[in-house]
Amino acid sequence: MMRTVICLGLVMMLQYPGQGSETGSLRAPEVTETRSAGRLPRNPLFPGADPHAVVVGDAVWIYPTWSDGALDRFYAFVSTNLHHWQRHGPILRFDEVRWIGDDGAPRHYAWAPCVVHHEGRWFLYYSVGPQNPTPSRIGVAVADRPEGPFRDSGRPLLIGDATFEAIDPMVFRDPRSGRFFLYAGGSAGARLRVFELQPDLVSLAREIPVATPPRFTEGAFMHFWRGKYYLSYSHGSFRHASYSVHYATGDSPTGPWQYQGAILTSDATRKGPGHHAFFQHPRTGEWLIVYHRWENQMGDGPYRGSRQICIDRVEFEPDGRIRPVVMTGEEPTSRRFAP
Repeated sequence: MMRTVICLGLVMMLQYPGQGSETGSLRAPEVTETRSAGRLPRNPLFPGADPHAVVVGDAVWIYPTWSDGALDRFYAFVSTNLHHWQRHGPILRFDEVRWIGDDGAPRHYAWAPCVVHHEGRWFLYYSVGPQNPTPSRIGVAVADRPEGPFRDSGRPLLIGDATFEAIDPMVFRDPRSGRFFLYAGGSAGARLRVFELQPDLVSLAREIPVATPPRFTEGAFMHFWRGKYYLSYSHGSFRHASYSVHYATGDSPTGPWQYQGAILTSDATRKGPGHHAFFQHPRTGEWLIVYHRWENQMGDGPYRGSRQICIDRVEFEPDGRIRPVVMTGEEPTSRRFAP
């Protein structure tokens, strides 16, 4: 039976065997020693923001907020070498989701997806914009394949209120208990909430009270490694140099959290790196981070244009702390994905 792999939220190998996860929601590659993945792609990869990644066999799938053209739909990008990417989709269009238009807003935006595999089906969790005056909402859609098409469940999974912005869903399967947890929230109010999902993964079982970790703004991500739970998240304003990735650790998927510091921050010309996901290289087990940033910018912002998707290496100290990530890459001369 083929081995299941999961990263950045969830990851699996086609012909999906069992589940269990060392990185996101399922099982990380079984590697006794991690090896270098070799030459990483030249950053940036393609336009987009808020990327979530899933490993399927030898392929890496990235699900971003799309920022080049129509903004009311999602696309998926897949690569077997991290250098060349093929685009699939749209995998979900908002004009196909009836409840989204019930607010009467003239337009809606597809933000911050997360994809999870469970029992032969793929679940796409997503944010619906704009948020004001419409309450923020998170939806969930289901497909039989990672490239979709995804069909919405028929109702919002979570609706925000005056004290909580329901955005940036991230679903994590706890490798110890097998339970699925939804992490959501941020931006206005900068509040994190955690829910346990029902076995169907399209409804909530209960909310679990958690403390919002220091410097949390949005974009929570959870992964598990060597007995520790790593909660990472974005801090600051997404159009400014303050946008960055911080993390905290804990002994359970719901904390309590011990703040560990920043691991991804702006440099001289690459600004506002954030809303990331971790995954392990499907062949070497090396840890990588996928995130967005603004290219060739000066000053503190606000920046305009399209954010770009990038991948860089992640290194751990012997005690399990994450070393600050060194951003790499040059401005590409052309896009490297097949339309």
